[in-house]
Order: sequence, then C-alpha cells, then structure tokens
Amino acid sequence: MAVLSVNVDHIATIRQARRAQEPDPVVAAALAELAGASGITVHLREDRRHIQDRDVRLLREMVKTRLNLEMASTDEMVKIALSVKPDQVTLVPERREELTTEGGLGVDGKKETLKEVVSVLKEGGIAVNLFVDPDPVQIKASHWVGAHGVEIHTGRYAEVKGSDEQAAELERILSMAKLAKRLGLNVNAGHGLDYRNVRKVAAIPEVEELSIGFSIVARAALVGMEQAVEEMLAAMKAG
Repeated sequence: MAVLSVNVDHIATIRQARRAQEPDPVVAAALAELAGASGITVHLREDRRHIQDRDVRLLREMVKTRLNLEMASTDEMVKIALSVKPDQVTLVPERREELTTEGGLGVDGKKETLKEVVSVLKEGGIAVNLFVDPDPVQIKASHWVGAHGVEIHTGRYAEVKGSDEQAAELERILSMAKLAKRLGLNVNAGHGLDYRNVRKVAAIPEVEELSIGFSIVARAALVGMEQAVEEMLAAMKAG
C-alpha cells in the first residue's frame, strides 16, 4: 500500500493570516508523524505565503521520517535545498498569482535546464522528483532529465464530477504510473486528494506515496491533527 506524506503548508497559512507564532507547522508535523505519517511535505514558495525559511530549517532537525521539500527550480531554492538537505526535493511549477499549484511541471519544454538542476541536487545527495501531469510526454521527459521519480498530478481526477470522467482520469493516472515504473522511476501522486476520492488512487500498485495536505488540515481543524491523519490512513487502507 502507498504510504502517506502529510503536507503541512496550510497550518502555516493559518499562522501567516495573523503573522502569529501559532499554529506551528513544525508541531503539526510532529503530530502527523506520531499518528503514522511516513513523511512530511512543505512547499517553500518564492513569496513565502505560508511556509517560511525558519520552518524548513526546524523541520529538517525534527522530522524523523522523510522530509520532502516542494520548490520551484530557481537558483534561490536550489541554494536553500543544498543547505538544508531535505531527504527529497519535488520540483513544481509556481506562479505568484495562483491560489495553489495549478498543474504539472512542463518538463518537456525545459529539459536542458531541468537536467542541470536535477544534476546539481543529486550531486548534493538529494533525491529529486518532478511534479507532472499524467502525460506520457512528461513522464518520458522526467526520465530523460535524470529524476529519481515523479509525483503524478491528481488534480483533474479530484475535480471532475461525473463517474465516467473520473474513471477516465483514474485510468490515465494508472497508465502513467505503469509507464513511470517501467522507466525505473519512483512513483508518487498527489493534489486534491481527500477522504472520499483517495481510495482508488491508493489502490494503484505502482504508487508508492501519496502527498496530501489541504483535506487533512481542514479535518484537523475540527478533530485534531492526529485523528485527521489516522482517518486518512484508514481511507487509504480501505482502497
């Protein structure tokens, strides 16, 4: 079964709404691990809208499972990653005007640049995944640039309403997970997954890890982080 990496970005979103000291995403990460999470994910954005540099440094010191740092492929972020040394970096697209990440990284359109970034991070001892749409062109390009793996974008699967449309999107994810695995890539998935739609994605044999944040944090606001994580793990297991 796929393991769970809990994204604690939106704990920081609540904190930054008041520029306060709490709730602390570092504390939330510790509670998530105690509840059974196999990893912690944070996205350090250029505009620092939620996670701050301080958070990343402290998380590196206290995370006992695996720390996954989502980031854009900029010189600034590469420098931070090489300094902090997360277990894994996931390169994602980023636009200041977006509410949240809107789609996968267009790897095929900037293969040479990404190959260089991936090489630098790998030389620094950091595993590198690329966040991509379930598209064979992007999967093959990810392999070409030397990434360790991909995180398949599940946003459209999570957003579509009709059962036929959702089944078609699930089939795309399944097919691309198989392709990535055949190419020797690690396969993760995430974006928009919640307690209702996670089961079928968790059941895909090739998917090794799910990265889930917003739905867990929203549930945690009502029942607490530990229970929210335990309920997500139960939903994944039911798949």
